[in-house]
Amino acid sequence: MALVYLIKIFRLQILDSQYEQKAINNALNKIPIYPDRSIIYDRNGKLLVHNIAIYDLVVFPAKAKGIDSVAFCEIMRITGDEYHKYMTLARENSKKRQKNNVFNGSAVFMSNLTKDQYSAIQENLYRFPGFSVEPKTDRLYAVKGGAHILGYMGEVSKKLLSKDPYYRPGDLVGITGIENTYESYIRGVKGVKTVWQDRTYTERGEAKDNEFNSPAQSGPDFFSSIDFELQEFGESLLDNKRGSVVAIEPSTGEILALINKPDYDPNLLVGEARSKSFKQLLIDPKKPLYNRAIKGVYPPGSTFKTVMALIACQEGVLKPSTLHGCSGGYHLGKLTVGCHPHGSPTDLKHSIGISCNAYYCQVFRDIIDNPKYANVKAGYASLEKHLHSFGLGNKLGVDLPGENKGNVPSLKQLDKRHGKNWKSSMIISLAIGQGEILLTPMQMANCAAIIANKGWFITPHLVKGIGTSRYLPEDFKKKHYTTVSELYYDWIIDGMELVPKPGGTATGTGFEDIVICSKTGTAQNPHGQDHSLYIAFAPRDKPKIAIAVIVENGGYGATWAAPIANLMIEKYLNKGKESQRPEMLNRIRTSTVN
Repeated sequence: MALVYLIKIFRLQILDSQYEQKAINNALNKIPIYPDRSIIYDRNGKLLVHNIAIYDLVVFPAKAKGIDSVAFCEIMRITGDEYHKYMTLARENSKKRQKNNVFNGSAVFMSNLTKDQYSAIQENLYRFPGFSVEPKTDRLYAVKGGAHILGYMGEVSKKLLSKDPYYRPGDLVGITGIENTYESYIRGVKGVKTVWQDRTYTERGEAKDNEFNSPAQSGPDFFSSIDFELQEFGESLLDNKRGSVVAIEPSTGEILALINKPDYDPNLLVGEARSKSFKQLLIDPKKPLYNRAIKGVYPPGSTFKTVMALIACQEGVLKPSTLHGCSGGYHLGKLTVGCHPHGSPTDLKHSIGISCNAYYCQVFRDIIDNPKYANVKAGYASLEKHLHSFGLGNKLGVDLPGENKGNVPSLKQLDKRHGKNWKSSMIISLAIGQGEILLTPMQMANCAAIIANKGWFITPHLVKGIGTSRYLPEDFKKKHYTTVSELYYDWIIDGMELVPKPGGTATGTGFEDIVICSKTGTAQNPHGQDHSLYIAFAPRDKPKIAIAVIVENGGYGATWAAPIANLMIEKYLNKGKESQRPEMLNRIRTSTVN
């Protein structure tokens, strides 16, 4: 019998290490050390986002038995029911983490303490064994604008908790914007401080062995592509209006400005005011949380004529000398698509400069009724393929959550709406950017960038570089080519150059020292006055900025969208100089569009 016991003891103590490991684990309490999140800068090094310290109240449930919960509730200003709710949840989370051997023992009791709660508990911690305060970081925004770019933080969801063991209940994560898309970089890496504890869970000092400890690693510096001076300027122009502005550097796909109005101060969603402010913003009828730039979809109106012209050139049904007449619009039987008064007939270049609807109705029919196709549906299928190559009807892949793909109507959609025997005349509104075609402001700006580049684009993005190496994801280095040959772009650009000049549809909005190539648009709106649209790029040679502006219910493109876009182009290209059109700048800044 003695020999049997000796052998058993030998196996347990010498050969089998599992019980030793369990004893060690029971004697250790792993405390997470939260890293600083990345500091975010704009493309010129301007500070946009940094960190502030916030605090969680953490509990070791096994050690907190028998405390004066009434006094605790009075100090923390919570009810008895809330205390039991928090403690029950903390016990559950503590057991889960012990089971997984992750930061075993402790669990968050209350996250993101208010200043009053933090001060009160710090003075009284000695009265409540098992409780401690752990610091972590929240965000502070050094700017009041750019909320939809930067995003905001919120408590980690149950879904993410179940998927990623990095987080624990109460942790803050990026919910929208850069904070969300680049969370895995920005959050840094948590560290661990391990302390020894006895069987009564009393702390007996820090475990010095590196096996049990690791330092926190701060998130790398994050450099955004945004030019915040341009961003703020654009926001001031869009004040008291509803709409969006997107500006892109054509050669890189870097987003220079992304503006939505109405918007909000990002610091409203920081710290103890976060929950209350979010609820107020969520029910605000102006929808300040809505990112119109990537989620809003609008008929592109006459801005779409540039794309239609390019496709027609590729299809061989349009060239610079092509003439089409206009007698107050396009007429076919009982069908009439109206147009404003202008000289007739007109060629390709001037059809863009004066924005002739009749010209593009005929061009549209020439594309899809082309005899080289077996029928109108085959012709439309070819048109649809071209449109998709411009990134229309698909998500571009911009680095923001929630991007809308817009709508390029499929044959199935057209069959459903117009019957299976539809003709080109029945969908003629597509020719001038109306009907079923819907684009986001981001897609419109990207079309301007494609024309500026004469046939290609890089996926629009908000990151310029991460860390000292300025790391950039490979997706944002790749060129995407359209199905339209580079040969045809100058024909359309010749017409776009006329738009802001005398006689063009945006007369009086251009500048003598900047060659702006653009296209106005007026999109019909079933819910009120037409939307004002404009796309542009500048300068013509080696373009540095492409832009799209939409002002909801703004009427003609030349009234609001064109001045806003051209003023932003001037601001970006003539840095540090006064505007050549102070009267236009003053009108835009002081006006309200309902």
